[in-house]
Amino acid sequence: MTVVVQNDKKGVGRTVGARAAVLAVLAAAALAAGCSRPADPVPPAQGQQLLPAPPARALDSYADRLHATFAARAAAARRWSLKQVPLTPPAPPARKLRVHARPGFQVEHQESWDLPPVFTTVPTRDKVVFLTIDDGAEKDPAFLRMMNDLKIPYTAFLTDYLIKDDYAYFRTMQSSGVTLNNHTLHHRYLPGLSYEQQRREICGMQDIMEKQFGTRPTMFRPPYGNYNQDTLRAAKSCGIRYAPIWNEEVYVDHWEFRETNQRLRPGDIVLTHFRGRAEWNGTMVDDMRRFLDYVTAHGYAVARLEDYL
Repeated sequence: MTVVVQNDKKGVGRTVGARAAVLAVLAAAALAAGCSRPADPVPPAQGQQLLPAPPARALDSYADRLHATFAARAAAARRWSLKQVPLTPPAPPARKLRVHARPGFQVEHQESWDLPPVFTTVPTRDKVVFLTIDDGAEKDPAFLRMMNDLKIPYTAFLTDYLIKDDYAYFRTMQSSGVTLNNHTLHHRYLPGLSYEQQRREICGMQDIMEKQFGTRPTMFRPPYGNYNQDTLRAAKSCGIRYAPIWNEEVYVDHWEFRETNQRLRPGDIVLTHFRGRAEWNGTMVDDMRRFLDYVTAHGYAVARLEDYL
């Protein structure tokens, strides 16, 4: 039996405070951790050495680094006309999260055949969202400068027929730490193709990614969010482990939500596209400004998807 799953696309922040406040917090933490020598030192146990407290200037230096990092981020936010400074994400989980297919998004034999899960949200309590950008049609140098300047992580899903005129643009993106992933050769409606045709679309793009960018991705996004069992079987045969789609989509002038409550949730995957004025009423910079202003205003940081999987 073939099951077709339709997932069409309808569906400056907090400051670190004054330097004095930082020092006060660090000093309190040091006292709580036993970094400050007590009035009556406890003798060390046999074979142990009592370590001296760190010098005060070490805390001062750490506070200076925090202040400088925030100042640079705040300056970048002003340069790109953001309303607030984007929030810094927490450290990624020490142990990677196990992600399952979202209920209702599974295909037959999903678990028993260990097919790549299709999911829209990562199971985390961290107040983070994950930015993903599809296809590669628009190649805006200002977008690269903005994201590098602000240190905003994102994940790209690329389609060969749209990127082959300028692979170098995406190599530049990759060199800044962005993971490049598979979005097929020609962006076709996969459930309308045979298994072998789907496999050529997905595995063929794996070959292109390896040749042009030096790696075969482990993530794949089906065009339009549409797939069937053959799609996931073909993807697995090509080395794909995950098939994330999205829970929200951002445009230059509006947001679209999959959930009826119309709001962000921790771990949500947000989709946008490489688009410019030819198709949208604005640029990719305008699109990112809208995205960052919205997530920051709602108390969310942008984290790197690969750090959680």
